[in-house]
Amino acid sequence: MRARQLWDHRYIHVNNLRMHYVTAGEGPLMVMLHGFPEFWYSWRHQIPVMAQRFQVVAPDMRGYNQTEKPVGVGNYRLSVLMEDIRGLVQALGRDRCVLVAHDWGGGVAWPLAMKYPQLVDRLIIMNCPPPATLMRHLQKNRAQLRRSYYMFLFQLPWLPELALRRKDYELIAKAFRGWAIDKSAFTDLDIQLFKEAAAKPGALTGGINYYRAAMREAFKSLLRGEKPGTDGGKVKCPTLVIWGENDEALGKELTYDFHQEVEGTLEIKYIPNCSHWVQQEQPDLVNKYMLDWLADYPEREA
Repeated sequence: MRARQLWDHRYIHVNNLRMHYVTAGEGPLMVMLHGFPEFWYSWRHQIPVMAQRFQVVAPDMRGYNQTEKPVGVGNYRLSVLMEDIRGLVQALGRDRCVLVAHDWGGGVAWPLAMKYPQLVDRLIIMNCPPPATLMRHLQKNRAQLRRSYYMFLFQLPWLPELALRRKDYELIAKAFRGWAIDKSAFTDLDIQLFKEAAAKPGALTGGINYYRAAMREAFKSLLRGEKPGTDGGKVKCPTLVIWGENDEALGKELTYDFHQEVEGTLEIKYIPNCSHWVQQEQPDLVNKYMLDWLADYPEREA
C-alpha cells in the first residue's frame, strides 16, 4: 500500500525568482526535480514515502506551473537553472542535500553535482543522461538522434507552443499515456492537472526554452572547438540511476557509459516494461530502490 499524507505549498525567493514548492517531512533535505512537460506533481508517489525519513522539497522549476516564468531564452541557460537549485538549498538553511531528478530535472542535477560536489551528498537520477553523454550519442548514435527529433523542432519560434495547445493540449495527454506501458498509471485527474500546469501563461514557452537554451549553448561550444557538456568535471558523490527500459525518448544504451561521468560509486537499476515516466508508472518499485539505496544515509545531518 502506498503511503498518503498532505504536503505544504510554499514560496521562496531564489536567484531573483519567486519559486513555488511543496514540502513534507523532517530530517535531511531531499530535493526532487521534475522534467518536461511536468511540475512538482510528478513526485506525488514519492513525496509521502520519502517524507518518513527526509524533509522533501519538490519545486516547480523555473518556467513551470506556479514558479515565475522569466521572458527570454537566456533566462533558461543551464548555469541559471543550476543557481536556482543551489539557491533553493541555501535559502532553506541547508548546506547539502540528496538530489533526486527525472528528465530535464536530471539535465540540471548532473552538472550541479559535478560543479558543486559539496552541495550534493547523494544523487538519484531517473531516465536522463549526463549532458556530455547525450551529446556524444547525438553525434554518433543515429537511433538516439532520431529519438531526439523533438529537441530540434523545439528550436522553432512559437510553433511548438501552438502545437502543444491544440485540441485542449492533446499532445500533453499523448506524451504521458501514449508513452506509458501501463496506461492506468495516469488517471484522468493526473492528465488534467498536467494540462492545467501547461496552460498557465508562459509555462509552455518556459519549458521549451530549456531545450532552446541548451541547443544554443551547445552550438556555441562547437563553434569554440569545445565538446558540449564536458566542462563540469565528474560526479564524485554516490549515484543511483533508475531507468525505465521502454523509453521512447532516451535509449537504454545511453546508460552504458555513464561511468565516464561518475567518479563515485554508480549503481544502475533497470525497470523492464516501463516507460520514460518511471517514477509515475512504477512508483512502488522506484520507492523501494530509493529507500534500499539510502538505507545507510544518516537520519539527521551532522
